[in-house]
Amino acid sequence: MGEGGPAAGAGAAVEDATGFEVGIVVPKLSRSAAAGCGEVEDCVARLVRELEDVGLLVERVRGVPAEFIKLSAPMGTLGRAASQMQMKKLTYIGMELQFEWDQVAAFVRQPDGSLFSWRERFACFRHLIYGIVNKSNSDILLKFDDKEFHWNQNESLLTRLEDEGVVKLVFPLHDEVKRKKLLRNWALNWLDFTWQPMDEIYSYFGTKIAIYFSFLGMYTRWLFFPAVFGLATQLIDFGSLQWLVLPAFFIFVISWAVFFLQFWKRKNSALIARWGIDYSFSEYKTLANELGPLSCSLADDDVQERKLGDVPDEKRILQRNEWFGVLLRIRNNAIIVLAIICLQLPFELAYAHLYEIIETEVLRYVLTAMYLVAIQYYTRIGGKVSVILIKYENNQGEQSSADSLVYKVFGLYFMQSYIGLFYHASLYRDIMTLRQVLIKRLIVSQVLENLIENSIPYLKYSYKKYRAVHKKKHEKESPAGKSVRLSTRVEKEYLKPSYTASIGEELEDGLFDDFLELTLQFGMIMMFACAFPLIFCFAALNNVTEIRADALKLLVMLKRPAPRAAATIGAWLNIFQFLVVMAICTNCLLLVCLYDVEGKWRIEPGLAAILIIEHALLLIKFGFSHFVPEEPAWVKANRVRYVAQAQNVCSKQLLRSISKLDTKWE
Repeated sequence: MGEGGPAAGAGAAVEDATGFEVGIVVPKLSRSAAAGCGEVEDCVARLVRELEDVGLLVERVRGVPAEFIKLSAPMGTLGRAASQMQMKKLTYIGMELQFEWDQVAAFVRQPDGSLFSWRERFACFRHLIYGIVNKSNSDILLKFDDKEFHWNQNESLLTRLEDEGVVKLVFPLHDEVKRKKLLRNWALNWLDFTWQPMDEIYSYFGTKIAIYFSFLGMYTRWLFFPAVFGLATQLIDFGSLQWLVLPAFFIFVISWAVFFLQFWKRKNSALIARWGIDYSFSEYKTLANELGPLSCSLADDDVQERKLGDVPDEKRILQRNEWFGVLLRIRNNAIIVLAIICLQLPFELAYAHLYEIIETEVLRYVLTAMYLVAIQYYTRIGGKVSVILIKYENNQGEQSSADSLVYKVFGLYFMQSYIGLFYHASLYRDIMTLRQVLIKRLIVSQVLENLIENSIPYLKYSYKKYRAVHKKKHEKESPAGKSVRLSTRVEKEYLKPSYTASIGEELEDGLFDDFLELTLQFGMIMMFACAFPLIFCFAALNNVTEIRADALKLLVMLKRPAPRAAATIGAWLNIFQFLVVMAICTNCLLLVCLYDVEGKWRIEPGLAAILIIEHALLLIKFGFSHFVPEEPAWVKANRVRYVAQAQNVCSKQLLRSISKLDTKWE
């Protein structure tokens, strides 16, 4: 979009838009209907006129599959929309205040110099286009082709057109200049395996996707340390000290995971500080949304006039809602656990048993592939059931519902990913078989995931493109012998799949599947680290390609995702920490059953020593995390300075108000 730097005033701060950012898809009007004219106004023409009246720049494009309305906006239009929305933005004194267009110089700019982030811009666009309502004193009659309908008073025009099937989709458009720059500098840049232009990713995709790629990049860089150690354990003969190698590797891996997660918290806080996201205030706003109407009464300016007896009533209401929500979540979690025990557990054990009795390696690979495909459909069903259950929970806000969904679906995937490995580890006690299963599961699952993740969007796009072109060729109005092809960028983007989660898009987007893939990989390499230290090398190599594959997927294969607000990775961080604790338990079990030269496990030599290691590692997990501050010193220093500035401004404003009151009384 090419926004400029900070400006001194509102007039100088106007930044003209240089590209279209939002598209609206409507059916193509037949040529006979387009040529005809009548007393009733065409609804699409009325929509275009209304969009221009609110200050948007509009261009209509007639494509092969549909007609498209492309929208852009000058910065002044977006600024006035943000004021109407009462949008909260961070100021240079560190406080989030209601945005005012005539005070634009007081608000913090984005890393690329623009006034609004991509999420804020998209929110302004939606406010403008959905805020077009019928302000006349009567209903307005509109038509599309031969269909007529009424646009009621105070009704949103776009919502009405969506209900009538005229507007098919409203979606964000790719910016070709920025997209090609990210392709060149990020997706196709293999010179630095893990380097990523995080500020550019944040500006283009928003906070949530930028946080994911930052986490993926840091996770991949840190994986090189256990990968080198694991490779050394396989290549170097330590002689008489060989029996110490696995315990040392185990202690190193757990310490590595603890420090990685703690340093990620530091990086996360640094990122949101650099991007001007006031996380503490975001939490306050979320709490206000969760409390609903009750929060309005708690924040009433006339609190002095309220009776003291009202406070216990409000306290009882909040406590009742809190514990009622807890009971609902316990009930739904119990349903998921019973489903795992009664349905998934027998299926997982049957696979593990079949794998053991099959003697041919080729058939084992085929069985593993068939199992992974089948389990995908099973867990998707479980995820959709979880979405239904969450609707009946008393979750406080959308983020709370999304976190509840993450925990439930991860429970399903946790069972299907690791129960077979636990089965081999505990029942057969064959370290070589366990290693083979780990290799097959990691290789087959990662190859299968990448194949599905990157081929399915392309196949969907090719199919939709074929159908659109084939339908156009057989239309009566289409000239015979004329070649039909997609000639505009907007219609190609429209046919691309959306970035959605496999369990649906109600609460999560496509990042749900990407994070789920990372957590399952992390659990596998951590919980069975002592069985196969070389597995960290496979994970590191896979993640190096995963960064570029995910970047290509977002930039080339999919529609531009709608931005979502997020300041952390949310519930996934708790799952990573849970997997570290699980890794301590499972690896201690593996070390108890040290294997001999023939590959058969034996219960010697030192259960007591292993128990000491377990307790020491639990101490590392819960103690060492406090040695690394969760925030860098400069972030804390900025917060202290912002608080001091805010107090200074508030005190001066309060003194001026008191002085005015004194003058009025005199």
